[in-house]
Amino acid sequence: MQAAVAHRWSRSVLTAQIAQRAHARAGQAVTNFAATLPPPQSDLAQQTLRDPYLFDFLALGPAARERDLEQGLADHIQQFLVSLGTGFAFVGRQVHLEVGGQDYYLDLLFYHLRLRCFVVVDLKMEAFQPEFAGKMNFYLSAVDDQLRHRDDQPSLGLLLCQEKNRLTVEYALRDLKKPIGVAEWRTRLVDSLPKKLQGSLPSVADIERELGRSRK
Repeated sequence: MQAAVAHRWSRSVLTAQIAQRAHARAGQAVTNFAATLPPPQSDLAQQTLRDPYLFDFLALGPAARERDLEQGLADHIQQFLVSLGTGFAFVGRQVHLEVGGQDYYLDLLFYHLRLRCFVVVDLKMEAFQPEFAGKMNFYLSAVDDQLRHRDDQPSLGLLLCQEKNRLTVEYALRDLKKPIGVAEWRTRLVDSLPKKLQGSLPSVADIERELGRSRK
């Protein structure tokens, strides 16, 4: 109720937030914000990220790749922004950076209006690996050097993985100087089911293909 008043949510947005249990997921991402950001910026940044993120508007088949995930989120940018939470403004996808004569591309780039900083989102179709944190740290250094305005706060990194081990994430982030958070992403249709049943049901893409055939 407090968030609805503060952010002037419509009834439909509030209903969606309740249905997705946004209040239970807020602030649950594993981060190093307390060690890399000053208060109260660190507390606000922590509450900004969620875990897990629910992308129940996506139709990803079993052979989907990271680029398919990225394309799906870009195609449904309005729903994606609702999933991210209040304050995120979309900057672009596959944002180009040149470092040392080599080209690099950020999956998704946002600017957070309350935090006053860029947010780099890196998408993974696999479990978290420690090397992901090092690459994100590199991206944030480049963004802070090339894109950040002198009045902006330090850029944040968000790694969205299919799953994570909390202790592994904590070790990977512990001595990094850049603020990074790690959270899981899920699609409600399959991931809300018991693991032993997840592989026995068709994906959304499978169902859509079958419906397409029946119409023909």
